[in-house]
Order: sequence, then C-alpha cells, then structure tokens
Amino acid sequence: MFVYGPVPSRRLGQSLGVNNIPPKVCSYSCVYCQIGRTKNMKIYRKEFYKPEDIYSEVKTKVNQIKENGKQPDYISFVPDGEPTLDKNLGIELDLIKNLNIKTAVITNASLLWMDEVKEDLSKSDWVSVKIDAVSDDVWHRIDRPHGGLSLQKVLKGVIDFSKSYKGNLVTETMLVSGLNDDPRHIEGIAEQILKINPRKSYILVPTRPPAESNIYRATSESLIKTASIINSISSVNVECITEDDTEQGFFFTDNVAEDLLSITSVHPIREEIIRHYIKVKKADSSILKELIDQNKIIEYTYEGKRFYKRNLDALKQ
Repeated sequence: MFVYGPVPSRRLGQSLGVNNIPPKVCSYSCVYCQIGRTKNMKIYRKEFYKPEDIYSEVKTKVNQIKENGKQPDYISFVPDGEPTLDKNLGIELDLIKNLNIKTAVITNASLLWMDEVKEDLSKSDWVSVKIDAVSDDVWHRIDRPHGGLSLQKVLKGVIDFSKSYKGNLVTETMLVSGLNDDPRHIEGIAEQILKINPRKSYILVPTRPPAESNIYRATSESLIKTASIINSISSVNVECITEDDTEQGFFFTDNVAEDLLSITSVHPIREEIIRHYIKVKKADSSILKELIDQNKIIEYTYEGKRFYKRNLDALKQ
C-alpha cells in the first residue's frame, strides 16, 4: 500500500499521504521519530517502486474520496523514511499533477546538496525542510545522521534551494527538551532561517511515541522563548504545533482493518480515535485486538496516552 489517509495535518489540512519509501530507509535516525529507529541508513538515491504503480493507487484513492463527497487539500509525500531517497520522486510528482490537487513533500533536507534533489522538489507546490540543529554536536545527538553527511553541506543545500524554489517553502524544527532548546542554539537556528526566508517557520514538539524512551516535549516556556527568538532574528512568521490529533479529519472506508494498517505504518494513532472510527463505521469491535494478536499492530504508551502503530518489523518476516 502506497497511500494512506487522508489524515488531519496541522499544516496542510486534509492530507492524503504517499508512502514512497520502504520502512525504514532514511538518512537520519532521529531520536524523536514516531516510526522508530532507522534500520537501513542510506544517502544515495534509488528506485524503490514504479512511479506508475504509485500514481495508480493515488488516483484510485482520490476517486474513492471524491465518491464520499470529499477531497484532500494536499497529496503529501510523508513516507516511512526520507522521501528524497526515491530517485523517481520528480516523476511521481509530475504524474500526480494530473489530479489537480496540490502536492507537498516533508523532507529532512539532508540530500538538498544534490542538484537532482533540488530539481525534484521544485515540482512540489509545498516543501517543508527540517532544521533541528546548526551545530555538529546537537545535530548528531538529535538527528543521528548517516556518517557520510556533512551538516554544513546540508545547510548550504537548503539555502541554495530556497533561492531557486518558486513554491511555498516552510521550515520545521522539532524542539526536544534538553537537546536543542538552549536559547544560544535557537539563535543559530534563527540565523539559518533568516538566510532561507521561508513563508513560515513551524516549531513542533513530540506528540506521538518517539524512537527513544527518554525524549520529552520542550516546556511551554521554552516554546514561547524559541518562537520569540526566531521571530526577532529572522522576522519570519512562527507557528507552534503542540496539539494532539483529534477524531476529526481521518478518512476511513468500510475496510477499517486495512485503513488502520496503512495509516499506522506512518502515523501512530491514539486508542480513542481508533475506537471512534470503529464505532462510526459499525465495524467489528474486535478488529484492533485481532490486529495486535496477529502482530500487525503494536501498542505504545506515551505521556499517559495509548497509541498504536504498524509493526514494520513483521513486514520483513
């Protein structure tokens, strides 16, 4: 399954997700990643799936959504790894344009030093680039990059892309308590954002179970201070995203089990949201238990809330 959702996005409204990367192929292994630790670290691009197959599934899903009287605001590449590792990303974006729905890519920006990556991302209507750190020590502690990457090369690649990109460019910074929320470090991030001049800068905190157990949200005080520093130095509009998902906005068909597997492979969901949609769709109340018993879904607890996500390890067995 290449497509999931739509799911409610704090930045994009109703977002139909495209999963163009196998689990979990990435150039980073971020400590806060909701998918878990990276099992397959890569920095060189390759073909994972045929673009025509991805487009066909996206088109079918869009038609299904329209039959239900809805339409996604964006078709978003937010996969089980880093989307730009897919060498066919540009082809896929070109194909999806035929559906007349805006496209988005959320990237960790680690490969933007490659001209071909810049060219592919230029085809997307909306691009979010990650800026969690501007010093090597913090970068290695929070994003845990592939050993072949250079932070300075990555940061320069983002700046170069920002000068040529014609779409809606935003930055996002995941603020983790004790890792990258020191005001002096935030000043460095703000100076980098100033050079990029994005439409908006998003400050996020971990709201779903992270890869590591000792990861916590930055405090409200730290968030306020961070937003103030970034705004004062860069003059960019800053928005903090700290809310949990609600029951509103998820798209489930009558095949609740299949939808749960596709969504939770990328987007862990709280128990009460799952129970809500099981009830709305009048599905068998034992669906969730059966998926857990089959080892297809795993239960996690974070900040006192119970979450469920796809057991990606089981897919390899």
